[in-house]
Amino acid sequence: MQQHANPRRGFLAAGLALGGSTLAPRIAAAADAAPAATAVPLTAAPTSQAGTSPRLTFHAVDIFSGATAAGLKLDLLRFEDGAFRLLKTVQAAAGGRPAEPLLVGAAYQPGRYEVAMHVGEYFERLGASLPRPAFLSTVPLRIVIHDASRRVHLPVLFSPWGYSFYRGS
Repeated sequence: MQQHANPRRGFLAAGLALGGSTLAPRIAAAADAAPAATAVPLTAAPTSQAGTSPRLTFHAVDIFSGATAAGLKLDLLRFEDGAFRLLKTVQAAAGGRPAEPLLVGAAYQPGRYEVAMHVGEYFERLGASLPRPAFLSTVPLRIVIHDASRRVHLPVLFSPWGYSFYRGS
């Protein structure tokens, strides 16, 4: 029995090839014109936190640049007496993580916390061509630590237009 080629598959393949050949020069030109970013790609797997003391840790990935968020400014606040109070301000290092846990030891206690990510400043420093004012400037991530005997990790994916975070392990 003779097999006949599906003509729709031929159109699809031709369309993909034509579209790719049309877009390739535009993508290359845009890459050449893009400003040099200081975002640092992840070059090694993160160190395992198994066996470490309970703590609050943070990891940010800039999905706009496709790299970890080196230099991202973070404010850590705790809710006390009806308002959030600043505990400290840190910056993410080359791997998108602060040099030290956000909370560890006696400072790691149950309570309501906020990690304020200064994404507007971050993208401005990278020289990203974005509208002004920025769609997102400071992003508040509000969490509750219920049990100070368990580690809480906050992985965050963000861009100039959105973000996603969750409780990691």
